Parts: sequence; C-alpha cells; structure tokens
Amino acid sequence: MTGRVLDGGYRFENFVVGASNRLAHSAAQRVADAPGAAYNPLVIYGGSGLGKTHLAAAIAYHARQAHPALRVELASAEDIVERLHRAIASGQREQYAAHFQQVDLLLLDDMQFLTGQRETQTELLRLFNLMQGSGRQLVMTSDRPPTEIPDVDQRLASRLAGGLVVDVGAPDFEMRLAILRNSAHERDLEFGEGVLDEVARLALGNVRELKGALNRLAAYQQLEGAPIAPADVRAVLGERRISAASGIPAVRESAPAGAVTPTGPERPAEYAGFLADVTQEVETRVERWRVTIGEACAFWRAEGYDTRVLERAMQLPAAPDVNGLLATYAAAIEHLRGLEMQAVTLDPGVRGNPAFRNPERVAEAQRLLDRALASAMPLPAPNPAFARSGLEVGLANQLALKAADAVIEHPGQRYNPLFIHGASGTGKTHLAHAIASALQAMCPRTAVACLSAGAFVEEFVAAMQEGGVERWRARYRAAEVFVLDDVQQLADKERTQEELFHLFNVLHDRGAQIVLTSDRSPREVRGLADRLRSRFEGGLVVALQAPDRALKERLVRRWLLEAGHRAEGALVSYLADREARSARELGGMITRLAAAADLLAVPLDLPLARRELEGTAPVAAATPRIGVPLADGSHDAFFLDEEKVRWEWPELSDRILEEWR
Repeated sequence: MTGRVLDGGYRFENFVVGASNRLAHSAAQRVADAPGAAYNPLVIYGGSGLGKTHLAAAIAYHARQAHPALRVELASAEDIVERLHRAIASGQREQYAAHFQQVDLLLLDDMQFLTGQRETQTELLRLFNLMQGSGRQLVMTSDRPPTEIPDVDQRLASRLAGGLVVDVGAPDFEMRLAILRNSAHERDLEFGEGVLDEVARLALGNVRELKGALNRLAAYQQLEGAPIAPADVRAVLGERRISAASGIPAVRESAPAGAVTPTGPERPAEYAGFLADVTQEVETRVERWRVTIGEACAFWRAEGYDTRVLERAMQLPAAPDVNGLLATYAAAIEHLRGLEMQAVTLDPGVRGNPAFRNPERVAEAQRLLDRALASAMPLPAPNPAFARSGLEVGLANQLALKAADAVIEHPGQRYNPLFIHGASGTGKTHLAHAIASALQAMCPRTAVACLSAGAFVEEFVAAMQEGGVERWRARYRAAEVFVLDDVQQLADKERTQEELFHLFNVLHDRGAQIVLTSDRSPREVRGLADRLRSRFEGGLVVALQAPDRALKERLVRRWLLEAGHRAEGALVSYLADREARSARELGGMITRLAAAADLLAVPLDLPLARRELEGTAPVAAATPRIGVPLADGSHDAFFLDEEKVRWEWPELSDRILEEWR
C-alpha cells in the first residue's frame, strides 16, 4: 500500500458522527465493507478540517483490514500530479499508468488541486474508466462539489457526479462536545466540570479549531499551574479581559485548531512504498515462473543490490506477475542509482551506503541525499544577538516565554507548531530567534533554519529562476528546527504558500519543531490559505502584548545599566510612565537619551530626560566631550556656549542659509 501512511490513527471508531456528517460516514463504511459494490465513485466534500481526510483514511484502513489482498492507494491529488510529471520527465509514463491500473481501491484527497492540470485530468479520466469498468473502487475528497471545481474536464466532473456525492458540514454543539471529550480522553487531559461545555458553545467551525482550542486550554492550565474555570474559557480563547485575580492575562483572539491530517512520506516518489506494492502483486497474481525471479536475483546480486524482496516472492505458493514485479524492482534500482549519483556529487563520503543498494530503503536513501543537499547549502542561522537571556518577563509576554521554554526543553513534542503573534516591536522576532539559538546550542549538530517569510519567498523565486527548486526543497526538508518570521508576508503568494504547506507536512510528520511569527493571529492574516491557517492554529497560538508598566521598568533599568548609566529610581519611574507601544519604541527612547548624555558629557538623569522628551528643564553647563582639545586634556567649550549655539530650531525655513541653484 503506497501513498499516505495508514497506521490506523484515523479509523471509523474514533470518528465522531453527528447530523452534519452522518450520511458521509454511512457511505464511507459501506464502501469500506464492499469496495466497488456500491457508491462508485464516492465523492466527499466540505471545508478544511471537517474530517474528509479522516474518512478517506478510515476507508483505506478498514478495507485493508477486511480484505488483506486488496491493493489500496491513498494519495493527494498533488502527489498524483507530481508523480505524473516525474514519470513524463524520466520517460516512464507507461509504468506510471500501469501502476495505477493495478490498484483495487484508489482514494484521492484534495481533488480541487487538479485545477488547471489538464494532462493529469486526462490520465485520471482514462484510469477512472478502466477502474469503473472492472468494478474497482474510487473515492475522492474535495473542498467543493465536483461541478464547482474550476477548469476541470467536464467529462471527468460528470463521471464523478454520476456516483454518490456527499458533504460534511460544520459540527453542532453536541458533536463539538463529543469531539472535545474524545480528544481530551485520548491525550489524558483533565478539565474542570463545564469547561469543555463552554468551549463547545463557541463558534468553532471545524475539528482542527476544536482541537486547537483544547491545546490552548491545556497550555494555559499547565503553564499557569492552576485549573481553568468555565468562566475563564472565553478570556483564554477570545478577546475579553478578566480580573487580575484569575491570574490569566488577556490575549487577543486566536482561533485555535488542531487535527493533524495524515500526510505523505518525507518525499513523495513512485517507489516509496515499493515493498507494499510487491507484496500486493505477489498476493494477487498467478501463473508465472519462479525460475525467472531466481535468474533476476542472481543478476542483481552480482550488481551489488539487495534482492531479499525478490527472494521472498519466490517462497509464495502462488506466483506473482513476474514481469510487473521485475519491472518495478528495476525501476527502483534506477531510482536509487540516481539518488546516489546526486548525493555523491555533493558528499563523496556517502558512496556505497547500503541504503543505495536496497529497494526497500528508498526513503532512507532520499534522506541521505537531502542531508547532502542541506550541507552543500547551509540553512539560514538564527541571529545570535537575540538571546533568551535578553528577554525580561512580564504579564504581556509571560505565556509566550513559558511556551518558548517548554519548546526548548521538549522540541517537537510540546506546542508544535508554536505561533507567536504581536504588533511590531513587541519581541516576537527576538523570541523566535532565541528559541532557534537555544536549540542549536543544546545540540550543535541540529539542523536549524531561521529566516523571514520575505526571504523564504525570495529564495523560492530564485530557485525557480535557476531551475533548482528540488535542491531548495531538500534543503529545508532536512531541517530539525524551522523558524519562519513574519508569516503575514506570505499573503496572496499562492505558489510559495503551496510549498510551505508541503514543507510543513513533511517537517511536522517527522517531529521537527516549527515556530512561526506574525503581526496578527492566523485567522487575521488575509490572503493566507485555509489549509495553512488550520495547521498553524493546530498548535499553540500565543500573543505578545505591548509592555505593561512593570515590564517597562525592568527593561528601562536593564538598558540604562547596559548603556553605562545609573538607573536612578526617579528616572526609571519617569521613563516607565512614558507611553511606549512596544519594547522597540522604549529602547529607541533610551538610546536617544543615552546619546544626548554622551554628547553633553553629563549624567543621564531625570532633568536631562525631561528636557529631551518634553523640551523643559534645561541642562546645566558641563564640559562637553566635543570641541577644541586643550593642553591639559580638557575641551574648549567656546563653540558650545548657549549664547552662540541654538539648541532648538524647529522651523525648517529658518535653517536655510543659502538657496541652492
């Protein structure tokens, strides 16, 4: 069984049924029990996060359990398109068509991505005709009905509409509550009475949002060390403030979400599920000679390749389709040779690695190539100036800092992804880089990528121009920590978002830690694809607020001392009372005052601060650090005498001494 991994995590038993999905669930069960006998094709459509992929994976899993000899394939439409393009490029189009013609149950996820792929649509139309003609089952999912998918061959749309088309809708209150209770039970999460009921009353439109809300509640409860009361739920998940006695700071609304959909292997490829394909072939085909396989084993062993998969086929009581089996094996060997050639060019040390000699280890061989590519093109590193120790804790940022510390302690296990949002200058870039730097410091060999979304876009465009997209993809797929700053810069950049979607799935499935930042919450980023938004909200979304007064005091005191000035209480209190919408704005204020004090060679005190910020309380005369040096080491202050120097000159027109012509 190739395509997406079907490990039983998505089954009918853990799918919550309600009024909005009862018909789709019943149809899916019927198809799983008797593939090809009814509802062929079956098309399930609905919005992101409503359970379409769960149902498709459940059909595949249960059909396989009930019919072990059934050849099943679950893949996304994007996988199919990419595999066709590779087959055409390598001259293996016939093998591509032959592979799918052997499938008994084909499940295609996200069919809407066939838009504009005319060649793939033609190939699928031919395949669908063959499958339906021979009684084999087809299941498809989409975010809209087939007739509403733009730029799709009408013949293909009409064949899909000729089967059973069912939708899955948003869950109602009872269904939301059941989903929340199931998820909490599976994760051993405990909440007080009425908490989950309160969450279920919120207008959360899909399963990912519900599970994301559960993540956020669990994070608050764990980080704050106290149970959440039902009355606090809306404050944690929404915009309303609560009393300070509750101990939970107010945050902006961030729509949590959180169901992880099954995703493809680390790199979709024709041969990633080679062993499963071979097993299915030998289980279902008969009337071939073992001697042919034995001769092939002898040939490939002489070439230095592992032939155990072929040897196992010889031991079966019934012979497989020998020609198909040996053709698939030979194609896998050719694929391995290509991977090794590319990897050795970049890193001669991988030559002869056993993974390049075994068709059952194609995924491992691909990872070796990815690592070689990543080494040849180093990942962008975090800024070492942004250290975790440089961040002061206050009510405005305490949740985000606690979440960051948890991520540093358990990368890839807690709060993945971690989405940090806040206004410019609140410290989100500092915090994201600090996480990356800390993880790299803990294990210097960790592959860490840390860059802005703008740089990510520019790199992708450059890769397309240079024909190096595969190298660029492999570079980031090798990352163990991926930090993307200013996600809002991806708005309306559809192609880059598509690349990020695939990269996110690969990294998340592998357990790599993902950290994202933005100037707003995921649901507030316009021009962001729903499938990305739902995945971002599936982790923990935390906000960074403008610094409160206590935090400003700590920052002012720290920065004054770092600038070499005394942190007098009156001065600190005065500066902390000044309006500052962000830590950056506050830091700029202190830099300005420190520069003025250094220029005038006077202490940075309250009178100087008031004069600079309010234009009051003139500074007493002092020996400046600029002017004409005298023999005794002092400076002549003649040119800085207040009678000769105009310190305030607000009118620009008064400063013009000569009209330039």
